[in-house]
Amino acid sequence: MDKKHGTGSTMSTGAPAASDRNSLTIGPDGPIVLHDVHFLEQMAHFNREKVPERQPHAKGSGAFGVFKTTADVSAYTKAALFQKGASTDMLARFSTVAGESGSPDTWRDVRGFSLKFYTDEGNYDLVGNNTPIFFIRDAMKFPHFIRSQKRLPDSGLRDNHMQWDFWTNNPESAHQVTYLMGQRGLPRTWRNMNGYGSHTYMWINAKGEKFWVKYHFHTHQGMEFFSNAEAAAMAGADADFHRRDLFDAIARGEHPVWTMSVQVMPYAEAKTYRINPFDLTKTWPHADYPLIEVGTMTLNRNPENFFAQIEQAAFSPGNTVPGIGLSPDKMLLGRAFAYNDAQRNRIGTNFHQLPVNRPKVAVNTYMFDGQMAYEHSGNAPVYAPNSGGRSWADETGPVEDGWETDGEMVRSAYTLRAEDDDFTQPGILVREVFNDDQRSKLVETVSGALLGGVRSPVLERAFDYWKSVDADVGRRIEERVRAGSAA
Repeated sequence: MDKKHGTGSTMSTGAPAASDRNSLTIGPDGPIVLHDVHFLEQMAHFNREKVPERQPHAKGSGAFGVFKTTADVSAYTKAALFQKGASTDMLARFSTVAGESGSPDTWRDVRGFSLKFYTDEGNYDLVGNNTPIFFIRDAMKFPHFIRSQKRLPDSGLRDNHMQWDFWTNNPESAHQVTYLMGQRGLPRTWRNMNGYGSHTYMWINAKGEKFWVKYHFHTHQGMEFFSNAEAAAMAGADADFHRRDLFDAIARGEHPVWTMSVQVMPYAEAKTYRINPFDLTKTWPHADYPLIEVGTMTLNRNPENFFAQIEQAAFSPGNTVPGIGLSPDKMLLGRAFAYNDAQRNRIGTNFHQLPVNRPKVAVNTYMFDGQMAYEHSGNAPVYAPNSGGRSWADETGPVEDGWETDGEMVRSAYTLRAEDDDFTQPGILVREVFNDDQRSKLVETVSGALLGGVRSPVLERAFDYWKSVDADVGRRIEERVRAGSAA
């Protein structure tokens, strides 16, 4: 393995780290795998690096509104909120990326453009920016990138040197840096900037047909920008200028509006398109994939309590609904884990129970307890599968929002081999490893456990379970339990 720059970095255990630049994927273009421990540890620690403000996107604000689908895009997605005539309540939060919670709104920076749709099928979060691209294309680099935009470890000051050190060591950043350093790096107000989903997402229609899409939000207010001098002057005159502008405009009844459009790529074309359609540092030329109008987003209601409704608002691009899926974009896949994990650290284990984050549909989740648990499921079973009448999810086979990567994505157990059944090896243990005394103690222990409040039909399944392990042991267990129950 090529180890550049000295002996390389290590994991927190002291073991050598494989890479600080590339996450582990199935093929160069495939999804990130769960056993990339270095990536997961880096991201989980990064999410807990600062307490308690967001890391990044700390400085921002937002408002509530409604999204109305005005066009028929049912040929591309079955998602309820994107069916013609649908009206969906929503929340938008705008922000800077690098600045802390007290930093000026008008610093040159990318602006977050995060949307939460309270749909009839659950919450859908579209967590984008005011740019259609980003600085990097692998989530492994994200903690390094954000730190390079923050502050020096000794002086605590922001530093252009380390920003450019990172950017120039990662030339994939050139597209976004050019965007940032251009006019659009200083929007005059949030109302006067466009928004983008940035990533490539999947849409699935009612027939199960798949498409790749990119989201665009074009402002009805017109794009307007600050000059460097204007932005610097405003940073000193009113560090909260963007926050104030949005709040005051809505209070005056001037409700900002954006038109949402999508670019749609037929599923199969992604395999041969001349650029990688999942590369976050690239855009799709409109000549190849023109904009298709979907609907309008209108922000018409200010928060009643900034902390409860804006600061505690939690977004994650991993929050999707039927008809919408993720893509092989490595940054998107990394964010799908990182964002909710960051919210658990920032707000708490049960952040999803807060009113601003709670969906308007019923929830039946198998996540329990933890700090500040408010919603609960009473004495219903807390495990799945169960015999207490509480439903659980059990999809198997090909997933509708998956894609091929050296084999089709499926929700399935391992492919069974000749001796891969569940009972052969425990049967060998009982018959060939245990002696008579050990088998007797096994029967005694299991029987005692089954007599400890196990009820039908679970009890009968337990008998069958042990008979499958070993017929004689299973028979003895059943006889002992039946006798104990009758006593």
